[in-house]
Amino acid sequence: MGSAAKKAASSGAASKKSASKKAAPDKAVAKKAAPAKAAAKKTAPAKAAAKKAAVASTGGTKAAPVKAAAKKTAPAKAAAKKAAAKKAPPGQPAVAAPPRDESHTALVRRARRINRELAEVYPYAHPELDFQNPFQLIVATVLSAQTTDLRVNQTTPALFAKYPTPEDLAEANPEEVEEILRPTGFFRAKTRSVIGLSKALRDDFGGEVPGRLEDLVKLPGVGRKTAFVVLGNAFGRPGITVDTHFQRLVRRWQWTEQTEPDKIEAAVGELFPKSEWTMLSHHVIFHGRRICHARKPACGACPIAPLCPAYGEGETDPEKARKLLKYEKGGFPGQRLNPPQSYLDAGGIPAPPLGAG
Repeated sequence: MGSAAKKAASSGAASKKSASKKAAPDKAVAKKAAPAKAAAKKTAPAKAAAKKAAVASTGGTKAAPVKAAAKKTAPAKAAAKKAAAKKAPPGQPAVAAPPRDESHTALVRRARRINRELAEVYPYAHPELDFQNPFQLIVATVLSAQTTDLRVNQTTPALFAKYPTPEDLAEANPEEVEEILRPTGFFRAKTRSVIGLSKALRDDFGGEVPGRLEDLVKLPGVGRKTAFVVLGNAFGRPGITVDTHFQRLVRRWQWTEQTEPDKIEAAVGELFPKSEWTMLSHHVIFHGRRICHARKPACGACPIAPLCPAYGEGETDPEKARKLLKYEKGGFPGQRLNPPQSYLDAGGIPAPPLGAG
C-alpha cells in the first residue's frame, strides 16, 4: 500500500472513531430517558381517563381528578338533595334548612320566635279541661291520663255534681265513682287515685289544694305534669306542662334531644323566661293538637314552617294539609263544653255533652 493510501485509511478510521464518540452521549441520554417514557406510557391512560371523567362531570370544562372532585361535590349534592326535599310548595314560605351546629344563642332566638308566632296563631290558648276551682282542675287532670280532654270534660259534670268537694269524694262509694268514670278508661285505677287524692286533701291540707309543687307531687296520682297544670292555671304560678304533644313538638323543633319529661322540662325552661312557661305550654300543646299531629302533621298549613327543621314529615300540599286541621282550625268543635269567651270569639265551637249527637 502506498503512503497516500495509508494516510487515507488512517484518516477514515479517525473520523469513524470521532463519530462513535459523538454518538455515545446521545445513546446515554436516550437510555436515561427510557424509564421516563415508560412511566409516561403507564400513566397516560389513567390521566386520560381522569381528564375525560372530570370534563364529562363538569360539562366540558377541566377539573381535578375524579376522586378529589367527588369528595368536594358529595356534601354539596347531599345538601342540594336535602334542600329539594324541604322545598315548600307553591304559595308557601321558603323553608329553613335544619339547624346545623346551631349555637345556644341561635337556638334561643329561634325557639322564642316560634313561641311568638304561635302566640299570634293561638291568642286564645288555654287549658282544655273544664274547671271552676283548683279541686276540679286537679281531679280532671288526673282523669285525663290515657284519654282525651273532651272525654274528661263530658264525664266530670256528673262527678262534681255528686261530689263537689274533696270531703265528699273522700267518702264516696268506689263502685259508684267507677260507674261515673267508666267512659274515661282505666276507671278503677282512676277511681282509686281521685278518692285517695281527696282523702289526702281532706286529711293533710284542710280540704284545700296546696299551691306548692313539693306538696302537690305528694298527692296520689299527681306528678310534675299535673302539678304544673294546677300551678299555672289555678294559681298563676309559672310551670311547663310536658305532655305527649309538648314532648313531640320540642323534639321535632330540635329544642332538645332529651326524652325524659323532667329533663325536657329543664332543657326547654332554659330557653325562655320563667314568666312565659305556662303560656308556652298552651301554645305548644294547642299546635300539637291542631296542626302538628303525631302521625300526619299538616306541614303545608303550618304557620311556623320556615322555622321547623322537621318540615316535610307530614303533608306539604296546602289543600291536603288544610283537610287535616282539627278543632277550630278545621271548623270543628273543641274539647271544652264551657270554653273561654276568647276561644268562642275566635270561631271556636263548644264540645257537645256526653251522649249528645
